[in-house]
Amino acid sequence: MWGVASWPVTLEYGPVILRPLKNRDKQSWQEVRARNRDWLQPWDATNPQPSLGLPSFREMVRSLNEQARAGSALPFAITVRDDDGVARFAGQLTVSNIIWGSAMMATAGYWVDRARAGQGIVPAALAMATDHCFQSLGLHRMEINIRPENGPSLRVAEKLGFRDEGIRKRYLHINGDWADHRSFALTAEEVPGGLLSRLGY
Repeated sequence: MWGVASWPVTLEYGPVILRPLKNRDKQSWQEVRARNRDWLQPWDATNPQPSLGLPSFREMVRSLNEQARAGSALPFAITVRDDDGVARFAGQLTVSNIIWGSAMMATAGYWVDRARAGQGIVPAALAMATDHCFQSLGLHRMEINIRPENGPSLRVAEKLGFRDEGIRKRYLHINGDWADHRSFALTAEEVPGGLLSRLGY
């Protein structure tokens, strides 16, 4: 390991705030997930060993925090400051699989409340996280992997200029089966001015 991800960190631009996911987010997280079950299920990661199930919210947060302290993940809650000035939980963005050494790369994954979709929240969140990884942590490559049927996420990749690197067959276990994904990536050299500048921010 030739680097370390400083954690915790909070990133903010306009009304969109990325901050560490915490145990106190449990109620908001569960409410948003329950309300968006049909919207999120087709893209949700599942356990290929069904008998083991998925971790509880607290187990997930504990595992992500351990990864963050080890410098291998950045687990963010996506929050949005509304007109009343209150920042409300809107989704999750996790930078994971951070590899240092000669790779200096990471993978980003995200989901957002359907009520917030189409408001530019995910592009801003992904741009902030990528800029932080490139400009503050010194990483070289950011990757996102998207189901070919996931039109909204494909539009996020297009909007931010992520390069399409093709199909990865049966890449991740999603919604109960191994699913193909399209892989998109950017390197730091491709966005010297940062991704937020591509959004006109």
